[in-house]
Amino acid sequence: MQNKPGQAHFVAALEDTPVAAVDRLDENEKARSTWADAWESMRRRPTFWISAVLILLIVIVALFPTIFTQVDPRACDLNNSNGDPTAGHPFGFNRQGCDVYSRTIWGTQASVTVGLLAASIVTLFGIIVGALAGYYGGWLDAVVSRIGDIFFAIPTVLGAIVLMSVLPAATPVTVAFVLSIFAWPQIARIMRGAVLSASNSDYVMASTALGVSKFRILLRHVIPNAIAPVIVIATVSLGTFIVAEATLSFLGIGLPPSVMSWGNDIGTAQTSIVTSPQVLLYPAAALSITVLAFLMLGDILRDALDPTARATR
Repeated sequence: MQNKPGQAHFVAALEDTPVAAVDRLDENEKARSTWADAWESMRRRPTFWISAVLILLIVIVALFPTIFTQVDPRACDLNNSNGDPTAGHPFGFNRQGCDVYSRTIWGTQASVTVGLLAASIVTLFGIIVGALAGYYGGWLDAVVSRIGDIFFAIPTVLGAIVLMSVLPAATPVTVAFVLSIFAWPQIARIMRGAVLSASNSDYVMASTALGVSKFRILLRHVIPNAIAPVIVIATVSLGTFIVAEATLSFLGIGLPPSVMSWGNDIGTAQTSIVTSPQVLLYPAAALSITVLAFLMLGDILRDALDPTARATR
């Protein structure tokens, strides 16, 4: 039995649609994707540019502190103890006679390093665990969910305090790792829910019907379309981890005093807050501005990546 010309064309089109056709369709959809719409929304908001400029400046300060100060932050003179600002020392001196401005600049490195490392570890681990649990389900989902519940019940800072108190040495890497141990369940839960939602989409069903492997569908289609809410939470969490590091250092169980960080300087300044409040003001202001910048960016990303929010604007 011969096919009519129209039928033959339809059959040929079906034969040409396995994985390549689905990929081409997916690429065409990405031409005007959620990310493109989000960028259009974000670039019109002044708060996005303010937060972006602040974050860029903070990163530059952390990477190249010598651009902003030539004063050795460890060159301390007790004759300058709690001294007022002078030429070349705009923030004055702390109780040990160290330049507050220089220590604030150099303290950016450790604080931002801990935040970036912790956020990266938590995001990567949460995406992997949450995606596998949400997509494959079954016993894997049950095990991951129960383990996540255990860690979710432990406050991040409290768990870090207990674990840091038994570690022999503390570095930015160890602090970031300890914070990540207790903070991953939030990202994993969000990723799991997003994957469950994306798994019911038409393009996933079409790929399954065409015989595409489940693992390839997960990598090529599900994760890219479920990662948006994770990016938002990771951005906000970065500021949270910076605060957590400052809290641990303030309590004396985070970074050692030999490592310059805003938390250490804030902890040292508490003994001079009455006589020399500027010693506390500047590192605390740097910490607050940094956290505020990441929170602002996270809020903007959330609004931009939320289809409901975009529809109402």
